[in-house]
Amino acid sequence: MHFQPMRDATTDNALATLMLPFESGLLSWPGDGAVLFLRARDGYPLHRRALPGLVCEQSYRPEAERLERSGLVLRNPEGADAGRLPLVMALPPRQRSESRALLARAVAACTPGGRVLACVPNNEGAKSAEDDLRRLAGPGGSLSKHKCRAFWTAPLDGPADAALLEQWLALDAVRPVAGGRLLSRPGVFAWDRIDAASVLLIEHLPGDLAGRTADLGAGIGILAQALLERCPGVTAIELYEAEARALELARRNLADARIPVGFHWHDVTGGVPSGFDTIVMNPPFHAQGRGDRPDIGRRFIQVAADALRPGGRLWMVANRHLPYEEALGAAFGTLRVHAQRDGFKVVEGEKARV
Repeated sequence: MHFQPMRDATTDNALATLMLPFESGLLSWPGDGAVLFLRARDGYPLHRRALPGLVCEQSYRPEAERLERSGLVLRNPEGADAGRLPLVMALPPRQRSESRALLARAVAACTPGGRVLACVPNNEGAKSAEDDLRRLAGPGGSLSKHKCRAFWTAPLDGPADAALLEQWLALDAVRPVAGGRLLSRPGVFAWDRIDAASVLLIEHLPGDLAGRTADLGAGIGILAQALLERCPGVTAIELYEAEARALELARRNLADARIPVGFHWHDVTGGVPSGFDTIVMNPPFHAQGRGDRPDIGRRFIQVAADALRPGGRLWMVANRHLPYEEALGAAFGTLRVHAQRDGFKVVEGEKARV
């Protein structure tokens, strides 16, 4: 079960606008060679005509699954060598450092005479992203449609500013955060700190959590690391995370774990295996858009309840304003609110013993 609607030309305006330069004749699809699509998403605009050589890259599992189901070629992990390319397309993210690093990767991957084409919604920094590409690659073209802006380079013979290219390629580098306790990088959730919700949950995690444990929506491994430090009775931890960039960081952050740790690139809304004694989670409250998505958190609660054995314990933190009480009450026999602070609440649920 997935909770992001299938995008099409109507709902994914950035994808629709990205493809307009080809549909309007402003740009031509390369006649030979691979075309790399960074942060690719599936949708009707990719299926209106043949796109020979298209290779997609997507680190977010729900979007990657959609690409796979549509029969599009998907490469992983990020950074795999595809050689030099006549066209690199991108849907840059909102986070500025990650966006600049992505545009730099695109320019660096172009063969002589190749182009970079990108698109960003107007309310997510389209003008800034276009300016960034021009700083890297020089003047190009653009068009606006569907409240988005597509922009592209002229045929390239290397970057316009080689020093800036190298500087921006390094913006996405893995680096220590939280006083050196964790490794992170721009673009993952709360990348440069331990977020306030996780801090609150960690403060209240009891030391008697034990047995086979899961961390749902594990991010870079913050909660799992806290369990390892605080709960000697935990015998194994399984991390489930939809963003591959975050999961790879979790592998590094938990490399010295004293117990078996599993890492799963997985969309939790699709369910996880059962039989866990303990589950911890700080569920996402939005997808890749800006609006609240309490349905995702409610689904996490149901998945956690299904995955726990009778008498198993859930410890979660959530925004206080999100309507999770009904879902929690329906899924768990016993509920306790342990803390409320800074707009968040820490809830413990115990699965009824049948």
